[in-house]
Amino acid sequence: MKYNFCGNSGLQLPDISLGLWHNFGDVDDFDVATAMICTAFDNGITHFDLANNYGPSPGSAETNFGKILAKDLKGHRDELIISSKAGHLMWDGPYGDGSSRKYIMASLNQSLKRTGLEYFDIFYSHRYDEQTPIEETMQTLIDIVRQGKALYVGISKYPPAKAVQAYEILKSQHVPCLIYQDKYSMLVREPEKEHMTINEKHGVGFIAFSPLAQGVLTNKYLHGIPETSRAHKSHGFLQESEITPAVIAKVTALNDLAQQRGQTLAEMSLAWLLNNKQVTSVIVGTSSVAQLHDNLKAMDNTRFGADELALIENILAQ
Repeated sequence: MKYNFCGNSGLQLPDISLGLWHNFGDVDDFDVATAMICTAFDNGITHFDLANNYGPSPGSAETNFGKILAKDLKGHRDELIISSKAGHLMWDGPYGDGSSRKYIMASLNQSLKRTGLEYFDIFYSHRYDEQTPIEETMQTLIDIVRQGKALYVGISKYPPAKAVQAYEILKSQHVPCLIYQDKYSMLVREPEKEHMTINEKHGVGFIAFSPLAQGVLTNKYLHGIPETSRAHKSHGFLQESEITPAVIAKVTALNDLAQQRGQTLAEMSLAWLLNNKQVTSVIVGTSSVAQLHDNLKAMDNTRFGADELALIENILAQ
């Protein structure tokens, strides 16, 4: 495993981090979840990415991670980077959503209790909330660090101008933002427009989630939409309408290039992200140990020739 310094900090994160957004809730197989987390750690993945509402049910991913940590990774706390977040809907009523001090503090304390931790290594504001003054949200993150409940703080999915404002507020109080998290893949490249330049200027690391575009950047959809796929489900973040002929054409062409490189499409898609020097780490979501091993193979070849990068750009521009 290769580790990268995160922004201007002394903290190193692994090339690949494990996200617990899906497949670690109380509706999932606990033994499989345990095997994935332990396999990840055994292969040098030291960073585990959580949020208060991960499950389902909301909170259950944190609870299950806490059980696995206590039983199977006991004694390894100081070898782990554990992150969590608050910002999206967690419970009913006016205090279970958003970015107010009331909600973030309550949610943080609940997350610590569920995981059995004394502190998080990284705690994020999970989204920008236009209903709450950004000064209130950032002051809450500052106080979380000063209270010893998190070592570092980050933000996720903030508009560029608001990210700059957040960075400046945090820095002014000597609690600099460690990391910015957003959706980033070959098919979703919004962070390239402004965020990466902003992050570099302010010394903030970047971590990508949904690096395989919810499975689109795998061989899963090359020949239609499987009944067991996320896109076939009526709920969720990937809808069948998004798997258009144009998307399939791009994915097919990318798959051909991946085969020429001796990689699967998923491996090449992760390698392409890791080839970007502005990416500190990539969060993968897996449903099995075998899938995790496949993702780890991406690190075997993260080098791209200029002709390969140009071909990828041409494919994506179609």
